[in-house]
Amino acid sequence: MPVWTSTRDPRHHATFAEAAARSMAPGGGLYVPASLPRLDADALLPMPFVDRSVRILQSLLDDVDPDQVEQATRSALDFPVPLVRVTDRIDALELFHGPTLAFKDFGARFLARILAAFGGERERLVLTATSGDTGAAVAHAFWRLPGFRVVVLYPKGRISPLQEKQFCTLGDNVRTYAVDGSFDDCQMMVKACFDDAELRAKHGLVSANSIHVARLVAQTTYYWEAAARRPDAVVAVPSGNFGNVCAGIIARRQGAPIKNLVVATNANSTVPDYLDGAPYAPRESVTTPANAMDVGAPSNFERIRWLFADDRDAMRRELRWGSLSNEGIATELRATWATERYLLDPHGAVAAAILRHVLEDGEHGVFLATAHPAKFLEVVEATVGFRPSIPTSLAERADLPVLSEPLAANARSLFSAI
Repeated sequence: MPVWTSTRDPRHHATFAEAAARSMAPGGGLYVPASLPRLDADALLPMPFVDRSVRILQSLLDDVDPDQVEQATRSALDFPVPLVRVTDRIDALELFHGPTLAFKDFGARFLARILAAFGGERERLVLTATSGDTGAAVAHAFWRLPGFRVVVLYPKGRISPLQEKQFCTLGDNVRTYAVDGSFDDCQMMVKACFDDAELRAKHGLVSANSIHVARLVAQTTYYWEAAARRPDAVVAVPSGNFGNVCAGIIARRQGAPIKNLVVATNANSTVPDYLDGAPYAPRESVTTPANAMDVGAPSNFERIRWLFADDRDAMRRELRWGSLSNEGIATELRATWATERYLLDPHGAVAAAILRHVLEDGEHGVFLATAHPAKFLEVVEATVGFRPSIPTSLAERADLPVLSEPLAANARSLFSAI
């Protein structure tokens, strides 16, 4: 049975259900698998995506009723995951065909469904911070779901207009706050709530950020899909808060045949700098066109350090890495459209450019296309000169009024608001 422990206290153990209910381990640690079941890749890879995903998640949630896991998985992952050729050596695994057009739909929808399956008599408050796509995925996953209310914080003026429309127009059990600060400020405010035992108990707090174990395990499923479609490829991951690449590390250790994972960041290069040899130094985030990755102090890197026993040399052997400037993002957007007629979003552009840089002779690469380019309409059109078509699910929210309230960038303001 996979046992979950804390990144900060190896003596603490929990079942998956306990870890999911608590969100964070005592003392502020993050839940990590103390051991991982090794899976039979030969049996799993030929299976259809959803059938395979059921098996993978049942292996990680084996203290949960297998029927509940299967029902949650099939309900959450009910959209396609196409692999698209971009060049002779590079493919895009498109993770943006869910209801909010971003990869966050995988984790957020599974989180909502598995928590609903666990039940409970009291209403719970789902509290999350977003640098862009998480807010939409979480808000839609829990929207009008009985037994839950949702509060989403986001940095005012630092997400795209259509991203804001996606989750700030819902209402009902979803409240959104435009914080006068950065994503790191939003994340700090949320952490302060979870550090307050009285507040946690009063509201039945649930984290929906990438620190939550249900989101983490759900994201392992598409790494297995990449491996099924392109065995032994080098897989590049747009990285901001580092939950996505953490899921890839878990999938690889469970047996997914992935040659290497590539940590790809924008100008917020805290982790690539560390892998280059600098001291680990979280910092203020800087604003880039790939705004969902604008994170200077990535929470999930604590998990990655734990998985590698805080051994930087071990990380350097298993991972590849790089960062891309704002100018580099624009160059990649233009070049890929001009030469391949493939339209990237800014986050995919980061992963594609860095993948091309680190790919060695004879290797094949896959990058994770994590968001639909229409979510970044203004950036893409201004850079490429082509206006992407807007999917119906996005277009129908574009003219609705934003229901957000302003909020100062401090924990006391949030304590009062919730």
